[in-house]
Amino acid sequence: MTLHTHEPQPKYDDFADIRPYDDHLFHEKISSLVRQPGFEHAVRYVMPDVDYEQFVQKLLTVKSQMDFQLKIMGPFLELLVARTTDGLSMSGLENYDPSKAHTFITNHRDIVLDASFLNLCFIREHLPITQVAIGNNLLIFDWITDLVKLNRSFIVKRDTGVREALEAARHLSAYIHYVIGTMKESVWIAQREGRAKDSNDLTQESVVKMLSLGGQGDSKENLLDLSIMPVSISYEYDPNDYLKVREFLLRRRDPKFKKSQRDDLFSMETGLLRHKGRVHFHLGKCISGELARSEAEGRAQVVHEACTLIDRSIHCGYYIYPCNYIAHDEVTGTQTYADKYTEADVKAFDAYIDTQLAKVDVNDISDDERTFMRQMMLTMYANPLKNQLNAVCGR
Repeated sequence: MTLHTHEPQPKYDDFADIRPYDDHLFHEKISSLVRQPGFEHAVRYVMPDVDYEQFVQKLLTVKSQMDFQLKIMGPFLELLVARTTDGLSMSGLENYDPSKAHTFITNHRDIVLDASFLNLCFIREHLPITQVAIGNNLLIFDWITDLVKLNRSFIVKRDTGVREALEAARHLSAYIHYVIGTMKESVWIAQREGRAKDSNDLTQESVVKMLSLGGQGDSKENLLDLSIMPVSISYEYDPNDYLKVREFLLRRRDPKFKKSQRDDLFSMETGLLRHKGRVHFHLGKCISGELARSEAEGRAQVVHEACTLIDRSIHCGYYIYPCNYIAHDEVTGTQTYADKYTEADVKAFDAYIDTQLAKVDVNDISDDERTFMRQMMLTMYANPLKNQLNAVCGR
């Protein structure tokens, strides 16, 4: 028998430190935001043709979270899709019941755009959009905090000490359960903290463990309450691929190498503004049915089983592009998937790899290091196919 705790039910105000801004604060917060030089600089950088004064006047008409999404974010993201992709698409809608709130867990491709593009897909289909989890390590300036909290984001505290980490995880989990169970809204969270540099997407058990902390039941019941839906994100080209290779190289030279705050900002800019090719989202089936039927018992087993189900769904849902087949064949030294691409595809992809590797700004790169960098970039593009082949997809 499950012993249910009888702790006081949380209230919305309990989460003021991490939740998005209320609608009644919108005008005040936007009025402050548009006066920040950093915000103006960012807007002009991302939209060089913008009439900033006109943009400010439009912002000042925004009255609510939904207004902000439909009037500001939707058109901005459509502009970004047109300028930096060869199309944004979504499949798997048959797996989604929009009358229910879900926890969407995706692989982590881009710091800013994972959740933004998912919500744009929902806006296009006139479906409910999600609240978004964002790490406070990205909130470098106060105006960025204001911007993300205006943009339906809630804060994941990652700068806590060891003692505070568990309490922060409980608080975050309680908020996510509150949003799903009481507010009846969906949330988005990445399957791991930080992106998988080699595109070997695996769910971090600490993320699922955090989700299991909230609620009134045992670990399995708490996860079932969240209606977890895995979502696969497939980029044809990763604008940050050469920056990831650079990091691999520098870490190979010095295992203690760590990126700077400037590196993180540049990665965000590159991911936002550079070419991505085609981008596809696939909504997998909610894992609740399989998780409920599983024989996993105890938090550790339940968390591991949930991660396995999430990983399998994400791997099975990848959209595989010609470049993934080419990279796989080059890494393995075979022509296993030669029927999936043309000679022109190979030439174009090899030229792309060469162009990206030439951007790596590290001094005195040896021939051995160049071979290493190329192998790492090919592995990055081969891994989605490799993981899909290893997953049991029920096809």
